[in-house]
Amino acid sequence: MNKEIEDASFKRELGLLDGTMLVVGSMIGSGIFIVSADIARQVGSAGWLILIWVLTGLVTVVAAVSYGELSAMFPKAGGQYVYLKEAYNKLIAFLYGWSFFAVIQTGTIAAVGVAFSKFAAYLYEPLSDTNILYSVGSFHLNAAQLVSIVTIILLTYINSRGVRESKILQTFLTIIKIFSLLGLIVGGFLIAANTEVWNANWADAWSTRSFDAQHGSWISIGGTALLSGIAAAMVGSLFSSDAWVGVTFIAGEIKKPERNVGLSLFFGTFIVSVIYISANLMYISVMPLNEIAFAKSDRVAVAAAQYIFGDVGTITIAVMIMVSTFACNNGLIMAGARVYYTMAKDGLFFKKAAELNKSSVPGWALWFQCFWASFLCLTGKYGDLLDYVVIIVMIFYILTIYGIFILRRKRPDLVRPYKAFGYPVLPAIYMVVAAAICVALLVTKFSTCGWGVLIMIAGIPVYYLSKPKQEATQ
Repeated sequence: MNKEIEDASFKRELGLLDGTMLVVGSMIGSGIFIVSADIARQVGSAGWLILIWVLTGLVTVVAAVSYGELSAMFPKAGGQYVYLKEAYNKLIAFLYGWSFFAVIQTGTIAAVGVAFSKFAAYLYEPLSDTNILYSVGSFHLNAAQLVSIVTIILLTYINSRGVRESKILQTFLTIIKIFSLLGLIVGGFLIAANTEVWNANWADAWSTRSFDAQHGSWISIGGTALLSGIAAAMVGSLFSSDAWVGVTFIAGEIKKPERNVGLSLFFGTFIVSVIYISANLMYISVMPLNEIAFAKSDRVAVAAAQYIFGDVGTITIAVMIMVSTFACNNGLIMAGARVYYTMAKDGLFFKKAAELNKSSVPGWALWFQCFWASFLCLTGKYGDLLDYVVIIVMIFYILTIYGIFILRRKRPDLVRPYKAFGYPVLPAIYMVVAAAICVALLVTKFSTCGWGVLIMIAGIPVYYLSKPKQEATQ
């Protein structure tokens, strides 16, 4: 092995701003521009639409600030994988890492790549999924899939050149993304806000109904049907608010990680939650609820931009979403590889993934991730990927936050520069809410969420088959 690579180590080149931009940039992808349509169809009123986003914001911020305690205790590469290993054991940590590689991170990268290509096709039709480039049997390669894969390969290459290049790109694109979203929100309120539309949307704000696609009509819901509708609606909002945990994976490259990781988590999730709630308030100030629910291809932001800026607005918003998804995937690709690196160090992933290249980044881990995410672009549908991802993500968030309680008992001597805000009440409330969402998802979307859980469980025999490899690294 090349000695330069063997002796390489992570460089601490990221500050508080970089960490916060990674959180914000990874969280804001395509969801806020799309998923409000499905949420509106599931709950059927402006009040419930906003409540879903407020609840999602609260749940996300509580989870993030709870992770602050863990990030301060274990300020090293690997983040959540390390927390689970320390609180439980290698098996639980491996199941997370296995799910992370199989579905969570790579599935998210694929879904965001698909969203990028969807809006690229809005600007240039030949890039759409209807343009079939190659067929063999039942398999069809379309232009949208190719665009998705090309962007993932390009971003992987940029990240393989070093953390400095990727952090500059991340910060630059994220700042553009934030100001573009704020421009859309402020423009909506100042230019297109319609008092009659606003009042009409709020006139029956708390009626509970859901759109029955089979019969093409709205039906009133209550009781368990309402709870199921809320859970189904929150798939989109939770997916849109996920990926904040990525900053914990790169703790080994952050200056003063015991302070800056926790602050990045709080500032990042708070900023995004405020932007998301504001965007949805803007939507219901310029568009009747039915137009939100049935926006073409669920592109709510494009429909809102038409009201605000006219025809030029739809082109502007498509470009903005492409920038947003590109920055989102840059953050996801940068952060994800650090988990595989840490797993490989424990003998739980391909050995090559434990190597840093001459730019002091885990190059092999980046390319393994690139290959699998590209494969998922060829096989996965956007909606199904969301269901697979959200159920597993929520399960491991619950386990990780419960890990705070375990470590307080098991290792009270560990230095805790920061302690979970509102402990034990807020972390406990989070676990109860998240568990309820998981149960509701399994009941209402078993065909997809059930597969997600099955993929996670399938990691158990893989773990025991890898035992000799683990022992060889010890």
